[in-house]
Amino acid sequence: MASETLCASDQRGGNFCRESKGHNEINPGESQKSFSCSCECHGKSASQARNGSGSFDERFHKEDHLGDHSGGLLNEKSNQTDVGSERLVGVSLSDVRTVTNASEKACLHEEHESCDACNSIQLQHFMKQQRNNTLQDLYFQEEYDDDDDDDDDDSDWEPVSPFVIKKWFCANCTMPNFDDVCHCEVCGEDRECEFFRFDPIDSLIGQEAQMSNETDAGSSDLSLRMRTAIGFDEKMLLHAEVEMKSHPHPERPDRLRAIASSLAAAGIFPGKCSLIPAREITQEELLRVHSRDHVEAVQHTSHMLASYFTSDTYANEHSACAARVAAGLCSDLARTIVFGSAKNGFALVRPPGHHAGVRQAMGFCLHNNAAVAALAAQSAGAKKVLIVDWDVHHGNGTQEIFEGNKSVLYISLHRHENGRFYPGTGAVDEVGIMDAEGFSVNIPWSCGGVGDNDYIYAFQHVVLPIALEFAPDITIVSAGFDAARGDPLGCCDVTPAGYAQMTHMLTSISEGKLLVILEGGYNLRSISTSATAVVKVLLGDNPYCEMRDIVPSRAGLQTILQVLKVQLKYWPILKATYLVLQSQWGLVASDNRDQMKKRRHLVGPVWWKWGSKRFVYELFYGRPHSRHAHAKRMRLG
Repeated sequence: MASETLCASDQRGGNFCRESKGHNEINPGESQKSFSCSCECHGKSASQARNGSGSFDERFHKEDHLGDHSGGLLNEKSNQTDVGSERLVGVSLSDVRTVTNASEKACLHEEHESCDACNSIQLQHFMKQQRNNTLQDLYFQEEYDDDDDDDDDDSDWEPVSPFVIKKWFCANCTMPNFDDVCHCEVCGEDRECEFFRFDPIDSLIGQEAQMSNETDAGSSDLSLRMRTAIGFDEKMLLHAEVEMKSHPHPERPDRLRAIASSLAAAGIFPGKCSLIPAREITQEELLRVHSRDHVEAVQHTSHMLASYFTSDTYANEHSACAARVAAGLCSDLARTIVFGSAKNGFALVRPPGHHAGVRQAMGFCLHNNAAVAALAAQSAGAKKVLIVDWDVHHGNGTQEIFEGNKSVLYISLHRHENGRFYPGTGAVDEVGIMDAEGFSVNIPWSCGGVGDNDYIYAFQHVVLPIALEFAPDITIVSAGFDAARGDPLGCCDVTPAGYAQMTHMLTSISEGKLLVILEGGYNLRSISTSATAVVKVLLGDNPYCEMRDIVPSRAGLQTILQVLKVQLKYWPILKATYLVLQSQWGLVASDNRDQMKKRRHLVGPVWWKWGSKRFVYELFYGRPHSRHAHAKRMRLG
């Protein structure tokens, strides 16, 4: 198995490329230039790096020949304090071949201009210095070069170290903040906040053993069959990024801890739900979804301390096991619901999965949990499966796996922005292939800030009509909570009440057989409250929402009309809805002005500060906003 990888350089300041999930748009020319350069350094072309994930970067090997040097390198890495620097420690530079002059008048290193040997030594020194430069170093060097045009005349010039501003990272959303502020400028969380007042891990393990004994004893209590099943195991907490970088990775173990703590505080779990025993999924089950090369590539990471499939998709020695446990829990939950042993279920799992395709791992995802669950449900007797994906990012992996399978209907609501938002797929005209045309339904929002009204309106007029016509035997939700209010990557405005209402609407399909699988969501406060609201609905709570007063935004209604126009060909039941909405277009556009004023008032402190060029520039570069051209080009999606 190949062990080389593409590791694209992080682009700081807001102009981020679509190759990284945590980043937004970048200038195409600059992106291609940086991308190609990184590929060349690793012996790969850009086109090769974009395809597949069968190769990855072996940053730290667990080899005996490293000996004591390995510990030294890790200690040196962990002691780095420069927030702007992301250089790797302990990686040797390739030697530059020195060419000597064989003529009789060869200079004995007297630094003559005509001496090839001296020129080669100078070139070697210059290349080594350039390779050690970070993005921030190059930026400061470029700024000094622009400002100091008469360096030759400044004989008494002395170098000045760049101005450094201390920053702290929010425990809630991982975003950087200035050291002199007490609340996060992005999510508003207090600097000293504590999320984990409860530690439910021990209670969960005890309940798992209790339920395992009940299962072995053949318990057939009706109350157990009608309860909500939960899938969780502490092994998934071991999946974490090993390499210390200048910014904490948003997909971190605290996501599960925050949700488990919230469920425990609400008295829901453990207590009102049943924990199913965890198991690792088998290779044969994974091969029904992924290629053999992909499965082996993920498994190979267990022999390395740290590795990367893409620049933002990491793995450590425990990641392969965590991914197998997550997929195994989703598979068993689906089978349990189809068999009638539980009325519904919630999979509290990570790493997420809906970006993982047949042959590649990307977007923080290793194995596609929703796809594994769908095929497990079909093996248990379900003929038709509905997958609803409300993660703010399009589930390109799930769509790829089922785009030719008309027994699985995939509906995704996601931020798209004409392909500028990660991962760039999920346009309205992506409807499936061959006989499965019409069984991929994409609702691509054209902008950020989308809230409850747009999502519920789309459910009313697109999701539910198609789903009821399809009549699935089980519904699986790829429940990413990164469209929630305050999420640093999604930048949308869905509330816990909105997620609860969407869940309640889906319970009317497939006789209530519903499996909710955790995907994204990187604001701990948002994902914990949203997940708790969803589980309460699974337990039988009926959220209050006045459906007649739902008015979408103008951009949201325009997107829904585009979806209806495309899907009319495959789902004729949508024709009446399409005609009615067309006639109401002018009325909705007029009423939307008052709704937008209220929405901007709610989101203002977070949304507009995060979109501020000056704010983002100072956070990532650690210095006041300047007249540099790079700052003028920055913008956020």
